[in-house]
Amino acid sequence: MIQTPYRDHQLSAHEESVLWKRIADGDDEAREQIIVFHRPLVFWIARKFNVQHHVYPDIVQEGMLALLKAVDKFDPDRGIKFSTYAFYRIKGHMVNYIQRKEARSPIPVEINEQLISDPMGPDLLDSIITLGEGINNLPEKEAEIISEVVLKGQKVKDVARASGMDISHIYRLKRKAVATLREWMGYTNATKKV
Repeated sequence: MIQTPYRDHQLSAHEESVLWKRIADGDDEAREQIIVFHRPLVFWIARKFNVQHHVYPDIVQEGMLALLKAVDKFDPDRGIKFSTYAFYRIKGHMVNYIQRKEARSPIPVEINEQLISDPMGPDLLDSIITLGEGINNLPEKEAEIISEVVLKGQKVKDVARASGMDISHIYRLKRKAVATLREWMGYTNATKKV
């Protein structure tokens, strides 16, 4: 499992408010705490883009720069959550970088806006990041099937037609991948059919 600050400590609204007050007073340590706490959001957003593997570190770097700028420009008195504010800035920087780099817009995996309104719930972000890591470690065909069928919501028959594979083979790959991901994420019943 990936270790994140969320696993060890959930930052309460009060604690975050105190940190923002300290930041306003010029406290660099409080600024660093906010950055470290929200850093997993950058990786989570980066994994939502379908980019070539060699581009991924670059969009993470862009996201980190956006996170730093968001921390420096955020006004807690405006009544919005920092995670919401930072999400749009981070995603925007990543999209702009990819457009400059590849001269085209990427096709992002659908991001549930409800998760963004409070992505810092207990273990939620950690689970999402862990799932992304697990998908990256699947064999190529299994990762492709999970991406198309589960994340993008494509119909199995459409994926089978596009890939030239038999529908039953797609289902077998999906079951195998889901079982592997369940094990990766620590579920004990990894053989349960999906």
